Amino acid sequence: MDTRGGRNIDREDPRVRDSETGDRRPRTGAGDAPAATVPAQGGRRARREGERRPVPGPGEGTRRHGAARSRRAGRSTKRKVLTWTAGTLGFVLLAGGVGGYLLYRHLNGNISTVDVGTAGSRNATSKDAVNILVIGTDSRIGLGGKYGDAGSVGHADTTILFHVAKDRSNATAVSIPRDMVTGIPDCPTKQKDGSTRTIKGTPEATYSPRFNESLGQAGRDPGCTMRTVTALTGLPVDHFILVNFEAVKTLSTAVGGVPICLTHDIDDTDERGQGSHLRLATGPHTVQGEQALQFVRTRHSLKNGSDLDRIDLQKQFLGSMIRQMKSGHTLTDPRKLYKLANAATKSLTVDTGIGGVDKLTALAKDLNRVDPEHITFTTLPVVDNPAEGKNHRTVVVDETRAPALFRALKNDVSLTEVAKKPTASDAKLKGPKADPSQVRVTVYNGGGPQGSAQTTLQWLQNTKGVPRSTNGGNAPGGQQDRTALAYAPDQADQARALAAMMGLSASALHPGTDGSRAGTDMTLTLGRDFKGPGAPLTGRSEPPADIPRAQADKNECVG
Repeated sequence: MDTRGGRNIDREDPRVRDSETGDRRPRTGAGDAPAATVPAQGGRRARREGERRPVPGPGEGTRRHGAARSRRAGRSTKRKVLTWTAGTLGFVLLAGGVGGYLLYRHLNGNISTVDVGTAGSRNATSKDAVNILVIGTDSRIGLGGKYGDAGSVGHADTTILFHVAKDRSNATAVSIPRDMVTGIPDCPTKQKDGSTRTIKGTPEATYSPRFNESLGQAGRDPGCTMRTVTALTGLPVDHFILVNFEAVKTLSTAVGGVPICLTHDIDDTDERGQGSHLRLATGPHTVQGEQALQFVRTRHSLKNGSDLDRIDLQKQFLGSMIRQMKSGHTLTDPRKLYKLANAATKSLTVDTGIGGVDKLTALAKDLNRVDPEHITFTTLPVVDNPAEGKNHRTVVVDETRAPALFRALKNDVSLTEVAKKPTASDAKLKGPKADPSQVRVTVYNGGGPQGSAQTTLQWLQNTKGVPRSTNGGNAPGGQQDRTALAYAPDQADQARALAAMMGLSASALHPGTDGSRAGTDMTLTLGRDFKGPGAPLTGRSEPPADIPRAQADKNECVG
């Protein structure tokens, strides 16, 4: 036993430092010479990027000190699991985080980025709702022709729009069929020399273009897919994550396999010998590696042999992967974690707004606040292309159901029952209400049906007992989307009374703060959302009841 700097050092310690993880393990032979360095890790004591630290030899440190370090590492690992994602599983990066994250700085060099210009956000996180586009590309480049054309640049084979509510109470993952016929807008793309080239859009025709052509075709980059989704849904897309085939295999293996369940046998090879070549019997299975990739690409042996059937399999696979990630049983080994992160990030391409380990970590931590119970998978409502009958070769947007889903997403309406988190604005509705006879308000029409100000005035006076109301005519500020009530601080009780009569939400109430409205009537401006006196204006939009949906916390058999 030696003493240096006040520390006891056991020269007979039989363990060596692992060069890959930095942990001690039993010595196995002469080849276990102490490594000189290991990459600096993230955490409270992380060193600067690129800095390396010497690794003590086998004669340094005490057994007691090593045991304490081991206990701390065990606790720390569970708090700092880094989840990386790939293939259709890019979604898991957002929904399957497990607390904190181990940051291996050199992983930054693995991540490829694309500058999509104004198509996305420059900030990794946001205090508003967030929309992430996860794109699984069918590119065969670098795969040696194993899955078909080795020169295929890849199209948007699997696309999921992941919408996270502003208060992070819920999230909705909308699968977009690749064979959906839709227009593709003009797309400015950054070139290697720094210049910008605009790729001309393709208007919607009878049979084309298909949605998957928004990537790869004519040099279109992921920003073109983002713009196509925004044009389709009206939702701004903040970021994209593009991943390939190999990542599905890597992640599914790293978590020890993904449980799935089938309602009937699958033998996915058609008469021409094409298909995923997956063979599985009815019932539960656990798939990983090559078999996992076969599973998410299976479609020929399904009901209609279409992309819509395959989407159902993918939704089950993603939900199961999230449960595996959340369980904490598979990603607590530092060595496994490092190999997983290293392999997965090599398959990852993102926009510059999240182009780095720190940015991706910040985004994942933010979105990980959503409970899997309130993550819902659905498919964009579509119908068979009328020009092709019922062969499911191509589909088009269902104009009767899709708009309701888009409105629900815009208003953060969950597809599952979830308790609404109270907000600061909700306090405006709490408190005493004035007697209707004391309510003074001028009503303006700023977007409602013609004559709305007068019909509302009559309704207030004759039905609700508000004699001190006035018709102000058309709103001086022009038309607006939302109905709004402006009032002075000392009119809060009147505002609450009128809000209860009109069915106004807290977000429609706009109290003044500078006293400029003192002594004046409240101002009620009817917006485009106004349907008639007494019709509730709560800002809620209900999604269509008959759209297919699945929750991330439930395991259901499909096929």
